[in-house]
Amino acid sequence: QLRLVESGGGLAHTGGSLRLSCAASGASLNSYSTAWFRQAPGKEREPIALINSRGDTDPTTYADSVQGRFTISSDNAKNTVYLQMNNLKTEDTNVYYCAVATGWVSTFYALRQEVNGWGQGTQVTVSS
Repeated sequence: QLRLVESGGGLAHTGGSLRLSCAASGASLNSYSTAWFRQAPGKEREPIALINSRGDTDPTTYADSVQGRFTISSDNAKNTVYLQMNNLKTEDTNVYYCAVATGWVSTFYALRQEVNGWGQGTQVTVSS
């Protein structure tokens, strides 16, 4: 059974950077589409980045709110997906979750329908 463990959250200042990691065990992430979601208190959990790691090509999708600032990537050898977050803003303060959907998912709409595994979440706090 696939298990996901996030790490790398913490406190940053506006304009700063953090890198989140999502380490998988129990199965290869090559069989999944992997995504990062985030959730603020009282709000719906929203997808922000999606990657399909299939070897030479790793198509990615981003939410408008993070496009150009965040980068999702994968290291197949480590069975780990990362989220590099640059130029952080206070509105990036959220709990960040790693998630997977079996097979190939290329849109956030499909991702919401197909997600079937979650990590425990990691808190990111950005202060001005």
